[in-house]
Amino acid sequence: MQQRRQVGAYGLCRDDGRVLLVRGSAAAQFPAVWHLPGGVVPHGEHPAHAVLREVGEETGLTVEVTRLRAVLADVVPFPDADVSLHTDRLAFDLAVTGGALRDGPAGVTDSARWFTPREAAAVPLAPFTAELLGLPVSPLPAGHAGPSSFPPLGDRRLRFAAYGLVTDPQGRVLLTMIAEGYPGAGLWHLPGGGTDHGEQPEPALLRELVEEAGQLGRVIELMGVDNLHNPAAFGPEGRPLDWHGVRVIYRVVVDSPTEARVTEAAGGSTARAAWFTADQLDDLPLTDVAAWATGQRVG
Repeated sequence: MQQRRQVGAYGLCRDDGRVLLVRGSAAAQFPAVWHLPGGVVPHGEHPAHAVLREVGEETGLTVEVTRLRAVLADVVPFPDADVSLHTDRLAFDLAVTGGALRDGPAGVTDSARWFTPREAAAVPLAPFTAELLGLPVSPLPAGHAGPSSFPPLGDRRLRFAAYGLVTDPQGRVLLTMIAEGYPGAGLWHLPGGGTDHGEQPEPALLRELVEEAGQLGRVIELMGVDNLHNPAAFGPEGRPLDWHGVRVIYRVVVDSPTEARVTEAAGGSTARAAWFTADQLDDLPLTDVAAWATGQRVG
């Protein structure tokens, strides 16, 4: 099967113990299945912006993001299209600021309702929604998609990655240097990298931490999401590519740090790895996301 990727952004809205859900229409991949409002992030759009737009379109409510609650991934086969679709789903906590609840216009959802936990447990739920609500998860059957569901990739590329603000008990920060021949060569970056097809972001980050620095860590907090869109990135194919990178950032602790070293499994993208004190960060050339995560840049 052809492996395809997409990113989805969804909103968790609560009101007096109830949660807002929308139902898939006859045009949806899974009709009559309820899920958190939201949907697929268009190429280049920031997931936090996408969820605001999607929730407004599907429910008539205006909302604001309060935090990124969770990130998880799932894979659904589409046998008719010979596609295995991996979706990275970002769930944001949302606060309702206005509007009036209504069903969405003709599209992939046809109803929007507030549910108590008991009511939500009694309807068919998308697995990711059930998991986020702490309800029993029932797997869905293989998906069905029309010929337009998986258009050719062309010169567009999507990369979903997980990175960590990695610290040790002494408060040092672990960083990795980008190798020559890669964008940002010579800059110090957060440990981490792209997730594999079918891989959850947290295990992917811990795998990368071993490969890039030889450290065993544990994830303690989800910090946020960074979005990078470069419509003229120069790809490995030797021509410009419309590049969209979505990067989630976690706090990670290494309880028993060792000397940081790049292992063979890391490939060629990481030149060095090292521990730094807070004072040493001031003089380091950092990537934007590393500067934000370490507090060297506000944003």
